[in-house]
Amino acid sequence: MTTKLRRRLMQYVSLVFIETFTMTFLAEWGDRSQIATIILAASDDIYGVFFGALSGHFICTGIAVLGGRIISQMISVKTVTILGIFLN
Repeated sequence: MTTKLRRRLMQYVSLVFIETFTMTFLAEWGDRSQIATIILAASDDIYGVFFGALSGHFICTGIAVLGGRIISQMISVKTVTILGIFLN
């Protein structure tokens, strides 16, 4: 990738976006909800399944982002990381 192309791409897509997209994509790939969505799409209206899955994921992710912001104002990121280790 050329430097000019990389600079132009970074104007529109931040490093945090790339990291978040990659993490979410890899975590969701092949999980039970994706398998269920595939089955629904095979047997029901594809547009209804698409927009239902998109809306559900959007709302769930939005709650996680807002919750993370609120929690980060109350306790440190280090504490959240340590708690995440034990809750996983």
